[in-house]
Amino acid sequence: MSDDVPSRRPGGRTARIRADVLAALDALLTEQGYDALSIEDVADRSGVHRTTIYRRWGSVAMLLVDLLHLGTEDDWRPPDTGSLAGDLTAINRELYEALMVEPSLTTAVIAASFRTPEAAEALSRFWADRYRRSEVVVRRAIERGDIRAGTDAQQLLVSATGPLFHQRVLLRRPITRADADAYAHAALAGVAGPGGDDAASHLR
Repeated sequence: MSDDVPSRRPGGRTARIRADVLAALDALLTEQGYDALSIEDVADRSGVHRTTIYRRWGSVAMLLVDLLHLGTEDDWRPPDTGSLAGDLTAINRELYEALMVEPSLTTAVIAASFRTPEAAEALSRFWADRYRRSEVVVRRAIERGDIRAGTDAQQLLVSATGPLFHQRVLLRRPITRADADAYAHAALAGVAGPGGDDAASHLR
């Protein structure tokens, strides 16, 4: 995918154009969805000439790819609350907010990713990056003795966050903050170490 993303240089006019165009795409995705989008819409919203957008990105699909690529360039880090239970809860609450806000860019991007293989790959890379960054919360928990050594970090994280996606994106059901907390708590079952009971108690 990286070969398909338009080349960029940091700073200057190029960076400003990219920021303006992707901000416009962000807004339009949540307002009208991917299928109704056009380069002309993005040009009108961003104030960037459509010829420039066509030359740099070529299509709405590649704009979406670059928007997802932008998400892997930020400085997001998972929380450090002092316990695995607290960290998983905080991660789930952040995800809950992203999925339930109206309109939700997260759900709009997930839906749009099914339209092209390039977008699907970009979305996969985005979430792989987020899970990779989040693995530190599991490593810290192992070092504290909260959970068993050798616990699969990604499997635990997916166990905690996956039900939120399942309920909201696949089943299209509303979720609550209490649901987010409960899914984080359930993910801890079966991996507790010597300090696991104390860690889990933060969710009760």
